[in-house]
Amino acid sequence: MQTLIHVTYMVASVLFIVGIKRLSAVKTARSANAISAFAMLLAIVAAMLDIAHQGEIAWLWVGMGLVAGSAIGAYLALTVRMEGMPELVGFFNGMGGLASSLVAVSMSIFAWIAWGELLSAQTAGMTTTVGVAGLPEAAAETRGAAPLLTPDNAITIALSILVGGVTLTGSLVAWAKLKGVMSGGQIFLPGHKAINLVLLVITLGAGIAAFFVVPLGSITLLYQLLAVAVVASFILGVTFAIPVGGADMPVVISLLNSFSGIAAAMTGFVLYNNLLIISGSLVGAAGMILTIIMCRGMNRPLTNVLFAKFSLTGGDKEEYINVKSGDPVDAAIALANASNVIFVPGYGLAAGQAQHATRELADMLEERGVNVRYAIHEVAGRMPGHMNVLLAEANVPYDQLYKREDIEADFKNSDVAVVIGANDVVNPAALDDENCPLYGMPILPAHEAQQAFVIKRSLAAGFAGMKNTLFESDKTLMVFGSAKDVISSISEELKQQ
Repeated sequence: MQTLIHVTYMVASVLFIVGIKRLSAVKTARSANAISAFAMLLAIVAAMLDIAHQGEIAWLWVGMGLVAGSAIGAYLALTVRMEGMPELVGFFNGMGGLASSLVAVSMSIFAWIAWGELLSAQTAGMTTTVGVAGLPEAAAETRGAAPLLTPDNAITIALSILVGGVTLTGSLVAWAKLKGVMSGGQIFLPGHKAINLVLLVITLGAGIAAFFVVPLGSITLLYQLLAVAVVASFILGVTFAIPVGGADMPVVISLLNSFSGIAAAMTGFVLYNNLLIISGSLVGAAGMILTIIMCRGMNRPLTNVLFAKFSLTGGDKEEYINVKSGDPVDAAIALANASNVIFVPGYGLAAGQAQHATRELADMLEERGVNVRYAIHEVAGRMPGHMNVLLAEANVPYDQLYKREDIEADFKNSDVAVVIGANDVVNPAALDDENCPLYGMPILPAHEAQQAFVIKRSLAAGFAGMKNTLFESDKTLMVFGSAKDVISSISEELKQQ
């Protein structure tokens, strides 16, 4: 049985690695999802067999948990709209952190009680050894403070509480900002960095102290120290996330995804589960690599994203002085006479559920011999890969999706750039305005196209909170309205051309 369990763990680990590798390409992402889901099923089966092999297991509770979790996951997958996907990802990250915190706290209490029972049995003269499943052999000597676990075990559990708590509340803050429940602006407390440092020390200090300074019999003190560690980690997650502005939320989502993987790996050390360590490390590393890639795409270090203060210059419609409005007829005429067209999708495409209408318009243009491509910026939308997932849902051919660095030089040779709901990622102010929060960020140069059509509901600012100088360009026509309605109207007009 033990051999079967280890082989199953090994197979699941390899499938996780293959799944994450295949997630790096749009063409293989769907199969990667299926492979990873199957690997998770194998992991759950192996874990249950492992626990059952060591002792009794309450299969009824396990079954109820599997059914409930599967039902909730299926419901969310079937009902979530594409514009709500970033919030859902943030929420899932938080749940991973919560699970890690719960495991760490429960294992702390379990270890403390098990140690007390072991010493009580030995004090009573019992010769049998009290086994503690999943924990190292305990020493027989008694001291004023019970060394519940080895130092490395204690530190690992304290780190699991820290990372899990920060991931939970940090993800909930990200969810609230993306959902509009709280302001997307930066929030700095007086002495913000000092507060974070104090909370960090309290979390680790209380977590580690619970194992080395609590005398046997003082379970109330153990509960109090663990409660202090957990609450401090929750507060730290909030203070960590609230200074980050809405424009940087994709980076934070990616970073918290990395944190959720690290928390899972920490839980693996707590439970002595190699598969959790491997899979958590994979997620943590992949999330951190993606975070670094996105920071490079914004030309900003991670510390700047997390801690820098920005003075936003606004972006209300009153600030624009040279904006020209067009209509679907103007766009249809330009597209009918174009030979090279680049679509630039943004969050407005998701909010307007316009991905299918855009695909239909692109198909019509291709039938006319137009070269159609999609330019995807690293931080377009509200989470990493948001636009790729959105367009894949509409079955846009994978070879028409281009990363920013692969297509930015082609804008000057394009006849029309159609910007659908994007804002900050096409703002020319990032190139030449040193006072702009976006300054230095590589953009998609839609302003270099022969003509640009920007489809938006209004002149409202993007996440960076400032005006977009593309809207004032002589080559730009604004087409106001819902992305889906506007694109559909352009298609109807194009049929008449």
